[in-house]
Amino acid sequence: MPLVTLSLVLIVLANVLYHVSQKSIARTAPPVLSLLVTYGIALLGTFLLIPFFPVRGSLKEGWRQLNWASAAVGVAALGIELGFLIAYRAGLKVSLGSAVASAAVAALLVPTGLLFFGERLSATNVVGVVLCAVGLFLALR
Repeated sequence: MPLVTLSLVLIVLANVLYHVSQKSIARTAPPVLSLLVTYGIALLGTFLLIPFFPVRGSLKEGWRQLNWASAAVGVAALGIELGFLIAYRAGLKVSLGSAVASAAVAALLVPTGLLFFGERLSATNVVGVVLCAVGLFLALR
């Protein structure tokens, strides 16, 4: 199986587990404690993955190769986790929540990719983006 396909399967399965789990967190559980457990498990899992993705060179060299983006991903993940936790507690449907959020994110990432990363869209891509916008509109009705 190609690496891209395998990666997408991991993303999809992990996302399904993520949303089902987020929706299933007890309403009475303190949100910050829930996040502590979430990130504690993620940290432990990351340590267990080190043998499969070893740092090339010294650890010091590896740290030097990191930039602001690694910290920003952490801030973003925290925002996503807390946002979905609160949204599900407020009644967001698991059947629509991820789809609506993903369509809205896609709409924001299209101009971001074009302006900041020099990406280009084909005519087919434009049709897909329009269909996402229409789908977002219909999902919110």
